[in-house]
Amino acid sequence: MAEVEAVQLKEEGNRHFQLQDYKAATKSYSQALKLTKDKALLATLYRNRAACGLKTESYVQAASDASRAIDINSSDIKALYRRCQALEHLGKLDQAFKDVQRCATLEPQNQNFQETLRRLNTSIQEKLHVQFSTDSRVQKMFEILLDENSEGDKLEKAANNLIVLGREEAGAEMIFQNNGVGLLLQLVDTKRPELVLAAVRTLSGMCSGHRARATVILHAVRIDRICGLMAVENEEMSLAVCNLLQAIIDSLSGEDKREHRGKEEALVLDTKKDLKQITSHLLDMLVSKKVSGQGRDQALNLLNKNVPRKDLAIHDNSRTIYVVDNGLRKILKVVGQVPDLPSCLPLTDNTRMLASILISKLYDDLRCDPERDHFRKICEEYITGKFDPQDMDKNVIAIQTVSGILQGPFDLGNQLLGLKGVMEMMVALCGSERDVDQLVAVEALIHASTKLSRATFIITNGVSLLKEIYKTTKNEKIKIRTLVGLCKLGSAGGTDYALRQFAEGSTEKLAKQCRKWLCNASIDTRTRRWAVEGLAYLTLDADVKDDFVQDIPALQAMFELAKTSDKTVLYSVATTLVNCTNSYDVKEVIPELVQLAKFSKQHVPEEHPKDKKDFIDTRVKRLLKAGVTSALACMVKVDSAILTDQTKELLARVFLALCDNPKDRGTIVAQGGGKALIPLALEGTDVGKVKAAHALAKIAAVSNPDIAFPGERVYEVVRPLVSLLDTQRDGLQNYEALLGLTNLSGRSDKLRQKIFKERALPDIENYMFENHDQLRQAATECMCNMVVNKEVQERFLADGNDRLKLIVLLCGEDDDKLQNAAAGALAMLTAAHKKLCLKMTQVTTQWLEILQRLCLHDRLSVQHRGLVVAYNLLAADAELAKKLVESELLEILTVVGKQEPDEKKAAVVQTARECLIKCMDYGFIKPVS
Repeated sequence: MAEVEAVQLKEEGNRHFQLQDYKAATKSYSQALKLTKDKALLATLYRNRAACGLKTESYVQAASDASRAIDINSSDIKALYRRCQALEHLGKLDQAFKDVQRCATLEPQNQNFQETLRRLNTSIQEKLHVQFSTDSRVQKMFEILLDENSEGDKLEKAANNLIVLGREEAGAEMIFQNNGVGLLLQLVDTKRPELVLAAVRTLSGMCSGHRARATVILHAVRIDRICGLMAVENEEMSLAVCNLLQAIIDSLSGEDKREHRGKEEALVLDTKKDLKQITSHLLDMLVSKKVSGQGRDQALNLLNKNVPRKDLAIHDNSRTIYVVDNGLRKILKVVGQVPDLPSCLPLTDNTRMLASILISKLYDDLRCDPERDHFRKICEEYITGKFDPQDMDKNVIAIQTVSGILQGPFDLGNQLLGLKGVMEMMVALCGSERDVDQLVAVEALIHASTKLSRATFIITNGVSLLKEIYKTTKNEKIKIRTLVGLCKLGSAGGTDYALRQFAEGSTEKLAKQCRKWLCNASIDTRTRRWAVEGLAYLTLDADVKDDFVQDIPALQAMFELAKTSDKTVLYSVATTLVNCTNSYDVKEVIPELVQLAKFSKQHVPEEHPKDKKDFIDTRVKRLLKAGVTSALACMVKVDSAILTDQTKELLARVFLALCDNPKDRGTIVAQGGGKALIPLALEGTDVGKVKAAHALAKIAAVSNPDIAFPGERVYEVVRPLVSLLDTQRDGLQNYEALLGLTNLSGRSDKLRQKIFKERALPDIENYMFENHDQLRQAATECMCNMVVNKEVQERFLADGNDRLKLIVLLCGEDDDKLQNAAAGALAMLTAAHKKLCLKMTQVTTQWLEILQRLCLHDRLSVQHRGLVVAYNLLAADAELAKKLVESELLEILTVVGKQEPDEKKAAVVQTARECLIKCMDYGFIKPVS
């Protein structure tokens, strides 16, 4: 019984394989292997499972299965060839060569084997040549680099070659085997910046994707030395060392996603201790006075990227717990730094914001209330421990720490505001005579008034205080921050026109002052950032945003600010642009509920007249003219934790608003918008990714992909577009994604293959059944382009599906555009395979009537495609041709073929005549003399 069941499972696996369901086929063969002991059947099952492995790119499994089949029958030519293919993909060319050599001996006439033999022989020769030449090249490079008398040009060339070599697996291994790590450390010891940089970048390449090498390099170079190099003032050096540490962390934690094979796979390395040591050193860097501002930023970036879980579905958050227990106080110390105090650590404009983001990420990564309570207690103890009536500097640091936490996890910040003495200290500092005290207090008040309830409390208690400071202070830095506090309080009602906090015209006056400061280049960047922060709140008011987009110098000043090294401005710029383009979410107003609210005397939000569509369109036009796209493209490129997922979502919203008008999309592409959207569509919040994908779809639908997404970048666009083919997305997103995919699939077969591999075909087919005419038409047009691909054609050839029937029936619809697309698909399918010509006559009894309608169609493009289908059927089979000649189709072909071909009808008449010539070749009709 078991043997019979095994044979049945094998047949089932074969059926799955023919339908290209390789996972199901593998499952069937695996079940059958457990049930049989018959050697011939075992060999067949292993051989078949190896074929599945090749199709699913599981080459290690494919080679293993083929080897088992060969163990049973050493002359199994299929198993030998499959193992050869798997070994070639695994880079084991010499072993693959031996297998195909055996195949060629068994079947000398097989051209496929001979061609593979030639190809592998060439590859092996090339590999040997590279290997022998690389050895000597490595030695030569180190000789030049370590020779103090080497010329500058030679030195630079050798350094660059070494970096390139370190990035290739063969080159990296060659450097490693030739005492490369020791020689690279000698380069580091020279203390010459260009040589140290070359050594660090080479080590970075050698660590990438190789756990064993990364471990050896970490221990050889030592973590304290690596951190010491990262602590330097030189930004380029600091970033290079940060990349080296990231490569080491990725390799040790398995984040590199590379498939380890051979010796590398066999090594069992306990990397937890090394990773903990790296984390510990990074935390120590945060509070060291010897570390530069750049070094501190890179340490924070590494902690932001590697400590919190990337997916909350993963249960283990031990790295976060370790950092909270051993490093939270150190992070709080960075957050509480006040640049104007003598005790301040070296900082950049971004350091405190990076620390706030890290606190936020750590807090969000906690799994339960006890963990969050522990986190809060550490913060409370740290802040209350700083309060000292005798030492004003400590009080300022305490309030600065609260201010920093308010920029991170807001609910934690709110709890800390409730601590005894915090709000009182803020008010006391506002009244202090020292500028530094007022500066910190005003910033803290601004961050404290983020929620409407909190803002209302401060409006009643703090507005008079802020106004007083604004009037009396001579310090511009304090003045601008006080103004932002007033701006924030003035915008507490959001976009609701009726909920204005301040008197009519006050917000416009505040905004005018912000714009004035923004354009004043003599004010330092950090202070001008606060002017953008003020506008981020005030532009919720439609009058303010309308005035702002008309002020081109202010707009361009903001864009220039976004391109500077101070990245803390990114969120404010993005928020301002979201407000100006009205790309925030607006709740749908239901008239019945409005009436009900009015009746019950509840507040009803009012829309500002300048928030209507025509005003928004005008604002978008002005932003594009001012160069908003290039500013957005620069913001997307920022490689820092400050570019949070929330900021990315805001940028995606702005891009989508800018892409709304098809006429503007060319400008967006020209300024680098297409390229900038790809990373936004691939990572960030779910909402942000959908918005960015929709913007990409809008561009892909109307632009030349070669211009919009040049080079290999075009292949990255496919996945975001396919993600929009989902029932959870709205109809417009579905439609524009289909238009984009249609445009892409018309460019090359490589793109069609990519669309097929992203499993878009079932979704495209689903939309061909849609009741919505435009969606059905767009899906059919996309399929018309996709059927040129061989793998798609195989789907139509497979038995047991109605794909071809659907195409034939769509040819009979009344919609001209739909008919045109379906007829095009049918013409290409019937031209590609004779089997499909015969299948077409079996799928529906209406096929002949539909074909005749196509050949008589008023629209010439549809008629031409119908005639091409007719010719394909005539050429496919004599019996089928006879059936067509006996029908009314012959009369149709004769009428069309006798027409005088003008410029428009030339192709139609020519195709009809070719059909008639085919009938004459069969002898079904004779020419009239």
